[in-house]
Amino acid sequence: MLVFTAMSKKRFYLRAHISKFVFEQGAIPINPFMCFDYFLLDTVERNKVREANSKLLNICDELWVFGEISDGVLREIKQAKENNKRIRFFKIVDKPLKFIEISEDEVEYEEDALATFR
Repeated sequence: MLVFTAMSKKRFYLRAHISKFVFEQGAIPINPFMCFDYFLLDTVERNKVREANSKLLNICDELWVFGEISDGVLREIKQAKENNKRIRFFKIVDKPLKFIEISEDEVEYEEDALATFR
């Protein structure tokens, strides 16, 4: 099973830990921050990277969301829902680092994230 991992840029530093977690759950992670770093260090037009992320999400079986939801992650959730993909949400506990599955009702949003789709 292919899993697209979604996380805010604020959690960029956890990209390898999140990929490792997905592997440990028996799935294959498709992690945009591992594929394209942070917009390829801004050497490629951001919309091209966003389009690539969208195509990767389309080929994945599920979307797993880690931590607080940013406007970009909210776009990915909307796309996954439109394509009837299973979505799982994980809270990040920093010390010790662990990922705890939560319901969609329990997720936290970054400031201005909800304004994106209102």
